[in-house]
Amino acid sequence: MSDQKNYKVQGIGGIFFKCENPQKVKDWYSANLGLVIDEYGSLFEFRNTDDNQKNYLQWSPFDAGTTYFKPSEKEFMINYRVGDLEKLVEELKKNGVTILDEIETYEYGKFVHIMDPEGNKIELWEAVDDLFTKSHEGKTTH
Repeated sequence: MSDQKNYKVQGIGGIFFKCENPQKVKDWYSANLGLVIDEYGSLFEFRNTDDNQKNYLQWSPFDAGTTYFKPSEKEFMINYRVGDLEKLVEELKKNGVTILDEIETYEYGKFVHIMDPEGNKIELWEAVDDLFTKSHEGKTTH
C-alpha cells in the first residue's frame, strides 16, 4: 500500500444536504427505502477491503437554514475519510488549499474543513471506527 493511500482520502465518510423539513425527509427515507434513522440521519456500515474492519458513512439531512455549510452556499457537503489528518493538512497548506478551521479531536475522530476551488466546503475525517462499532451495533443501515 502506498504512503499516499495511508494518509489521503480513503473513502466517503458522510453525505450532508439541506432540506426544508429534515425530520420528514428522514421519515420518508426510513419508510420507503428502509434506512435505519437516528437523530442525525442514518449511519451506513461497510467493510474495509484491506483489513475487513467495519467502517461507517453518515447520511444526514440538515435544515435549509443551517450555517454548518458556510462559507459555502451549496446545498450539500461531502465528508471524506482520511488516514492521517495532520499529515494531509500540512500538505494541503503547502498547496495553498483554504483551510477553514483548526483540527478538532473527538472520541470518534479528528475533523477539519477545507474549501475546493468551486466553493464547496469539504469535511475531512480521520475516523475512530471502533467507537461506532461498540455504540451502534445493530443500529446501522447495511
